Amino acid sequence: MTRLTHLDDTGAANMVDVAEKAVTERVAVARASVVMQASTLELLREGGMKKGDVLAVARVAGIQAAKKCADLIPLCHTLLLTSVKLEFDLETGGDRVDILARCKVSGQTGVEMEALTAASVAALTIYDMCKAVDRGMEIRNVALLEKSGGNSGHWQREGGR
Repeated sequence: MTRLTHLDDTGAANMVDVAEKAVTERVAVARASVVMQASTLELLREGGMKKGDVLAVARVAGIQAAKKCADLIPLCHTLLLTSVKLEFDLETGGDRVDILARCKVSGQTGVEMEALTAASVAALTIYDMCKAVDRGMEIRNVALLEKSGGNSGHWQREGGR
């Protein structure tokens, strides 16, 4: 039976000891979507939001969030990230911004939480910067799409991206 790695034999929470793990290149890709009115998306696309360049700020927020992941998620290890990239797609549905976050590290533990945090905070930033014109926006589809490296090797969500 698979056991949860963040619980010890008594059920108490603990940080996993990764000291004996090999240093490997590890990559994780996560997504999130912000669903909004078509008029809000058009305003965002045209750069018409009063708070400024929404996607530029969301990109920086996502990068910063990945770097601060261990401060936000209690049992995460502090990682020396080698790359954090965010992409935004405004063309997929006419009513949403799709966010793709990719994090990379050479280390002893994975970067799934960093990628998920980056995508989530980028989505929250888009919401914050657009809420004055559309409070009904929704953040959806937060998920890990792919991870590679470490003992468990490569994993990809069925159905791709």
